Formats: sequence, structure tokens, C-alpha cells
Amino acid sequence: MRRNHRPGHAAVPHDVPGGDPHTHLGGGWHARGGPLRVGIGGPVGSGKTALVAALCRTLGGELELAVVTNDIYTTEDADFLRRNAVLPDERIVAVQTGCCPHTAIRDDITANLDAVDDLVERLPPLDLVLLESGGDNLTASFSSGLVDVQLFVLDVAGGDKVPRKGGPGVTGADLLVINKTDLAPLVGADLRVMSDDAHRVRGDRPVAMISLREDPSAAVVADWVRGRLRRPAPAV
Repeated sequence: MRRNHRPGHAAVPHDVPGGDPHTHLGGGWHARGGPLRVGIGGPVGSGKTALVAALCRTLGGELELAVVTNDIYTTEDADFLRRNAVLPDERIVAVQTGCCPHTAIRDDITANLDAVDDLVERLPPLDLVLLESGGDNLTASFSSGLVDVQLFVLDVAGGDKVPRKGGPGVTGADLLVINKTDLAPLVGADLRVMSDDAHRVRGDRPVAMISLREDPSAAVVADWVRGRLRRPAPAV
């Protein structure tokens, strides 16, 4: 793991636990004995790729990380990350699913498993792999055989009624991210309603309200990822 940790990251709100910022990171904490695998899902246009780019910029100096993107017929998301130089090209792999995006992250995960295994073999030792799903609806969720934790991204422009509709992505993700909060006044969305509904349908699962325009580092989400890396390996 790299040692050039950048100090002074933002504090984590009470409902997005991140742990002690001075705790040692990385180390392949989980039962698979490799990098932490974080799934990132959500509807088309919610800002998943922009969030992945922000996490790469924020965490890339302190962790050994890589990315797997999923698109149906293109490599558009991976190409975006490469053009923006968020990581060296060899750390970004594109999977073309050729089918409904959630199929490749939940039903037949072979292509994604192969992509992760290739990264682990080529780039040891990895601390973190981000797996971005192609855009899908509120039913999108990752197989536990593919990822260790998953976050689901909604955007304010989709309307303030979306969180209360629930669905496995909204209710079951380890972290729900409500993105583009800066657009709320422009689209007539009530952030308090969105936050209250999200907490109601999710119980004690955390919710992060973010704007990548106002905070390009995605500090709250990055701290949540750091917190997951600090957790001890689960009993097997």
C-alpha cells in the first residue's frame, strides 16, 4: 500500500461512519484474502462514473486501487476514466455485458470475476477494487460473490420521490448516495424530504447527501470507504 496519505480529509457525518482517520488502511481485510471490492450501482445519469473518478483521485494517493466498469455495448465509462487520467490505464478494465447491466453484477458474474482476478494477478497487492455497474433501475444489486459492500447512487434531478419508492438498490445497499444536491433548487426537489424518506426506508443504514460540484473529492464517501477498509475480517 502507498504511504503518501493526504491528511486533513473532511469529517464524516454521524450517519456515515468512517472510523478513526489515523487507523492504518488497506491490507486485504476480508475473507477472500484480497482487495476490498466495492460495488457502485444506480440509474443512468445518477453520477456513478463521476463518483468513481472522484474516489480514484481522492484515494489513489494512499491506496493501491483499480476499477472495473460495466457497459452493455461500449467501453464509454472506462474511456471517460482514462481520458481524465484518474488512474493509470492498466488499472481500469471495461466489461461489455451485452445484456441488462444487473445480469452481469448479480446473475452471471463470471466476466466481472475474471476482470477482478486479472487485476489482482497483474497489480499486486491491491487494497481496493471499485466495480461500477452499468446504469440500471432501483432493482439493481450486486451478488455477494462479487463484492464485499455496495453503494447505490441516486441523483436529485430524478425527483424527491425516488428514495421512498425503495427497491433493493435503495434499501439494501451498504451506503445510499444521493448525488447532485446542488441541483435541488433548479428541479424543485426537497432535500429534507429525500433525506427523511431515505432514512425511513433504510432504517439504520447510512445515507450520504453529496454534490461533486461543491465537493469534487467526494470526501464523505471516501471516508466511508476508508472505514470499511479498517474493519476486521469477518469470521468464516
